[in-house]
Amino acid sequence: MVARHRIFAGEHLRLLRERRKLQQADLARLLAISPSYLSQIEHDDRPLTPRLIERLASLFPIEWQDVPGNDAEQLSLLLRDAVDDPMFDAPLAPEAIARLAEQQPAFARRFVELHAALRRANQRLEMIDEAVGVDAPEDSRLPWEEVRDWFHFSNNYVDAIDRAAEALAAQIAGGDEVPTTDALVGHLRARHGIEVDLRPAGSLRSFDAGRRVLLVDSGQPAASIRFQIAYHVAVTSLGDAIRDTAGSAALRSEVARDLLSIGLANYAAGAVLMPYGHFRRSARAFRHDVDRLALSYGTSFEQTCHRLSTMQREGERGLPIFFCRVDMAGNITKRHSATRFQFARFGGACPLWIVHEAAAIPDRILVQLAETPDGVRYVSIAKGLVKASGRFDRNPRRYAVALGCEVRHAAEFVYADGIDPGSTRAVTPIGVSCRICPRPDCDQRAYPPNHQQIAVDLFRRGLVPYDL
Repeated sequence: MVARHRIFAGEHLRLLRERRKLQQADLARLLAISPSYLSQIEHDDRPLTPRLIERLASLFPIEWQDVPGNDAEQLSLLLRDAVDDPMFDAPLAPEAIARLAEQQPAFARRFVELHAALRRANQRLEMIDEAVGVDAPEDSRLPWEEVRDWFHFSNNYVDAIDRAAEALAAQIAGGDEVPTTDALVGHLRARHGIEVDLRPAGSLRSFDAGRRVLLVDSGQPAASIRFQIAYHVAVTSLGDAIRDTAGSAALRSEVARDLLSIGLANYAAGAVLMPYGHFRRSARAFRHDVDRLALSYGTSFEQTCHRLSTMQREGERGLPIFFCRVDMAGNITKRHSATRFQFARFGGACPLWIVHEAAAIPDRILVQLAETPDGVRYVSIAKGLVKASGRFDRNPRRYAVALGCEVRHAAEFVYADGIDPGSTRAVTPIGVSCRICPRPDCDQRAYPPNHQQIAVDLFRRGLVPYDL
């Protein structure tokens, strides 16, 4: 028999309760225990049970990561996420999960790894299904598609670069703060002998290596100017880490490797402007309010959304979210999901998804409660954005970005405040794309799903000219 490690976390639980502005009676009610029992736990007179740990991790998934525990407890939380997959009919009892993590840690870890591998395999299978539907073999990916998939299957987090960028940001800012634009300019001058020249230019950013001058187009918004400078800071200061990561990537061409290097430099620039630990704390404090975060860090709405999608550091994860950018034609030009939500690779996304409406209505945040075919519900936001060209004879770029999380994390997501997650009337059923969506009764279906027979009746017509 393995001795059970008793976990005392009274001070952390009390601080968590106070941060949430909950009375002991309120938290006790949420935990389904008596206030006196909770008081004993907070005074470390009684340890946490596996059932209470399960309940706390479910109620406060983000904060609970910061509560120290033993390896078995952390493994049991990972195992719980795996066995909560909708593919399983019934959940395991918290005690059973904790016992398995303690008594069979090697098996539990293998199960967690196997579940992660299954998710990746399912994602690749969906990609192949879509490719078959449009006669585009999986191995015919263009270089930029290879790079996009590389980030996706890296969970949109690059540890070596992210940590190096966080350390660089602290060095530039002088402590646990965020670098100002002036500090970034000063760093380039002092460390690399590079001057920054802000004036109207034909390109957003260009570097004259002979004169050691970085020319940045002054016609851009302040957040874009700031990002262009941060990009050059990242390239000059973190070049070795970027080259090492790109050089070790399993890509098929040098063009793809060069594109990955640019993508990693963009990633590093975002990590310098929004250092991981500082940004994670702010995101939690603001309940992932993108506008508040963008104002605090001097970044754009899109840059902030993108950074939120990279909060995947082991042991310090942020809110599991999905993020994408969609153009006016419905093409998904950026995508990442730390949730079970998946995106179409070929063609447009589901027409019922709110991101399409947002693309036509710029500068307004739309909110949607959506449910995918596997029964998982998400709170999704979308905002249409316009990037001005600065010239009358060049059209502005128009697109929309979307961000969302599963409803079980709704308490951490400010945009869910006006939504009833359990509503049957307010939920919108959506899919990945028509080619692989199994829903038989969708009014917006553009094509029948792959590998499914259709029935045609010459004497009856519904909203689509066939039945599934």
